[in-house]
Amino acid sequence: MKEREKMSTRHVSEEEEILKTSKHVAVVGLSPKSDRPSFRVAAYLKEQGYRIIPVNPQEREVLGELSYPDLDSIPGPVDVVDIFRRSELVPPIVEEAIKIGAKAVWMQEGVINEDAAERAREAGLKVVMDRCMLKEHKKLEKQRK
Repeated sequence: MKEREKMSTRHVSEEEEILKTSKHVAVVGLSPKSDRPSFRVAAYLKEQGYRIIPVNPQEREVLGELSYPDLDSIPGPVDVVDIFRRSELVPPIVEEAIKIGAKAVWMQEGVINEDAAERAREAGLKVVMDRCMLKEHKKLEKQRK
């Protein structure tokens, strides 16, 4: 099999597709504290060229970006909703993601809600659950080299 044929038959994971096609990332539960995973992941994604949209009703600004109280308050497009909230709090976030026309929901490591994931898929959204966007992005970068 030729190298070109091998490349065209390679399976693209949901994670890879989301990371390659998304530009606007709403980070629900983004903390202004630099020692928190949400801050580290969002800072990394911003460094990689993604537009980070903080969603935290307790904050006015995080990482130099205006913070919104909820997804519905964001005035522009959202490609992926990255969720840093407890698993039981995910369903209303998914409903908002569907309402605003997001293309994907990404539940960070330890965030698992099968019912919310199924609801998102039924509405046509891509879903990643219990995975870290930073780690998955770094894996893709290694594969490219």
